[in-house]
Amino acid sequence: MIIAQITDLHARPPGVRAYAGIDTNQMMRDAVAAINALHPVPDCVIATGDLTDCGLEDEYRQVGDALAQLRMPAFVIPGNHDRKDVMRACLADRHAYLEQDAQFLHYGIDDFPVRLIGLDTVVAGETAGEICAAREAWLARMLEQGDGRPTLIFMHHPPFDTGIAAMDSIKCRTTPAFTDLIARHPEVERIVAGHCHRPIVVRFAGTIGFAAPSTAHQVVLDFESDDDNRFVHEPPGLALHVYRPGIGIVSHVAVVGDYGPIHNFKPPPEYPGRA
Repeated sequence: MIIAQITDLHARPPGVRAYAGIDTNQMMRDAVAAINALHPVPDCVIATGDLTDCGLEDEYRQVGDALAQLRMPAFVIPGNHDRKDVMRACLADRHAYLEQDAQFLHYGIDDFPVRLIGLDTVVAGETAGEICAAREAWLARMLEQGDGRPTLIFMHHPPFDTGIAAMDSIKCRTTPAFTDLIARHPEVERIVAGHCHRPIVVRFAGTIGFAAPSTAHQVVLDFESDDDNRFVHEPPGLALHVYRPGIGIVSHVAVVGDYGPIHNFKPPPEYPGRA
């Protein structure tokens, strides 16, 4: 099974660009085209929040139209830039799973070899996220119902530190009980997130935590400053989580864009490893 992950699309209304003139809508469409062009094509796509920049209806129309071009199902969760009521109203017609829970935009998908659990970490009016007691209890029930099947949990805010202080100050708040819950379920192959606008891998609660790069702008890689986050025009990206029985999930980061033709390696005659 191949799961493509896109995140932090930051869609804007038609004709409007994001920070410093970034055409996030075109970059979102480019990411969709890149996924459709993969061989083999992924089985599904997860979009891990900040689908829009301001949570506007016009922005969600852009997202909905772009995701409708995918050749496979897409599963979306909110980020802190999203407005959950607007998101549900605009996307639920095409994404009926958003109606699974009346209070939160989280859900479970059991249609694939890997169970998908989308977890809503958004707190209205806040940049940071939270797994409150109600969300943790819901997740515990979902995991118990899985009968030990391989599982991928996806959320917007990472529940782990990254070493980038400005991002860690706005991560997902959890309690030790959340860490213990994950540790009791070794079937959880990955906890994947967005929010950080960078590819990040960490050991967390007995599993692997992963954050994917944005399809648009990236956050500056800065391990020293705790000032406000800054962004940089590094190449856009997406992630591919590839599951095989007996191996588990292997995660890859792919850069979106045309970087020239593919070449075969042709070592020179003096190459020391040449047969």
